[in-house]
Amino acid sequence: MSTSPGLIASPEGGVAARVRSALETVFDAVAQTRADTAALLARVAGRGPATVDLAALRPGLHARLARHELVSGVGFVAAPGLLSDVPAWLEWWQTGSGGDIRPLLLDLDPAHSAYSDYTHWDWFALPRDTGRRAVAGPYVDYLCSDEYSLTLSAPVHLEGHFAGVAAADVYLRHFEAAVLPLLRALPTPAHLVNARGRVAASADPAHLAGSLTKGPDFAAVLERARPEVWRELRLVPCDGIPLVLVLGR
Repeated sequence: MSTSPGLIASPEGGVAARVRSALETVFDAVAQTRADTAALLARVAGRGPATVDLAALRPGLHARLARHELVSGVGFVAAPGLLSDVPAWLEWWQTGSGGDIRPLLLDLDPAHSAYSDYTHWDWFALPRDTGRRAVAGPYVDYLCSDEYSLTLSAPVHLEGHFAGVAAADVYLRHFEAAVLPLLRALPTPAHLVNARGRVAASADPAHLAGSLTKGPDFAAVLERARPEVWRELRLVPCDGIPLVLVLGR
C-alpha cells in the first residue's frame, strides 16, 4: 500500500472533508453525551450508579434530539455490571414519526429478550476494544427503530475503566441525502466504508450500502490518517471521522 500525496488536495479530498463536516455534528452530540455521562458517573462513584441516576442525562439528550437534524436517537448504553440495580441498561431517547421525543423501553431480561446482550454489536464493541469513536452500520436497527441506520459511538470511562458508550443514531436515508450528491459528483465510482469495510453509502453500483468491501485493512488506513492506494483503489480517510472514501482508479 502506498501513499499518494497528490490525493490530499484532490476533489476526493474535498468530498472527504465535507463528509466529515456532516458527521462531526453528530459526533458533537455523542461527545456532549459522553461528557455528561462521565461527570454523572464520577459524582455517584462512591456509592455506585443506578438507573435512577441516569435520569439526570435526559434534559441534555432531549435537547440534542431537538437541535441536531441528523440525529434520530441518542443516549448512553451501560457496560454490563456497571449499574447496581440492573445487569444492563440503555438510557436512550429517540424521535418518533410525529416528531415527539420518547424513551426506548426494552426488555433486557436474558430469559425473555434476544437483545439482552448488546456487547457484540459494533457500536458497542469497537469503542470498548479500541478506546476510540466508531461508525457502525448501516444495519437494520431492530433494537431501537427498525430503520436502516448508522450508529456513531464513543467510549465512556469511569476511573480509567470502560463504563459503556455514548452513541447517536442516524437514519441511513438521511445520511445518504447528505452525502450521495457529493459522491456522485466525483469522476470515478465512489463509496464510503467504516473501519470494518462495511459500506455506509455508495454511488457505485458494485458496492451497495450494507455490503462489505474486502481487501484493504481500513482500520489501518484510518490509523495512518492519510490518502493511500491499494491495488486499483484509492482510499481517502475522512479527516478524523472513522470512514474511508473508496474510489476506483
